[in-house]
Amino acid sequence: MAKSQTNAKTPGAQKVKKERFKQLKAIGATYKATARVDRALPWLMLGAFVEVLVPFVLGSLYLINDVITQVMTILIGVMGGLLAATFIFGRRAESAAFAQIRGKPGAAGAVLNSMRKGWYVTPGVAVTKNQDILHRVVGRPGVVLVAEGTAGSVENLLIVEKKKTQRYVGETPITEIICGDGVGEIPLRKLTRKVMRLPKVLSKAEAYEVNRKLGALGNQPIAIPKGPMPKGMRVPRGIR
Repeated sequence: MAKSQTNAKTPGAQKVKKERFKQLKAIGATYKATARVDRALPWLMLGAFVEVLVPFVLGSLYLINDVITQVMTILIGVMGGLLAATFIFGRRAESAAFAQIRGKPGAAGAVLNSMRKGWYVTPGVAVTKNQDILHRVVGRPGVVLVAEGTAGSVENLLIVEKKKTQRYVGETPITEIICGDGVGEIPLRKLTRKVMRLPKVLSKAEAYEVNRKLGALGNQPIAIPKGPMPKGMRVPRGIR
């Protein structure tokens, strides 16, 4: 008994406990922020939970005679219902986050900033008086320049920044992306997926070195919109 209590107080166990608390707190904050703009969220989650649970309950009561098996079946239904509710929460939270920042200058930068480790994101490396904005991402695919703003003028922004970037990175691949809803543009909600699926041509060490070199450009990042953007867009996986 004493050994068990000692293990519970080890630094490792305390760290895990703190991380779990922080995770739950973040999920709670995301839920509150989403529920403020999506009044249907709690009812949709409840509906998903009940829709999955009811068949298991009815099946256990009318098709199973063994009490233990009935209880296990209902527990499986509860777990399935929680999973369904979590899925609904994740999808609605993502949609609400995009809705709050869509159309704001720097929205693409906010979305790119939610990418996981291994990507070096510098939002707002270039901006025009018309609020055309360019963001830079460095990762294993090389350098990715993401522009958002007025159709037509962002192309010039990309051309200028690409030439400037090439002087520092040499033969490193530079990919140009325009974020928007026009023809040939990448919608905001698909932006990170597009970037992360680019072919990987650099090692992690090479990507780090490229980002270090680009730091010499001395760009002054602009402020990006803030909102309940789930990190990496993986809210459902955070609920254990």
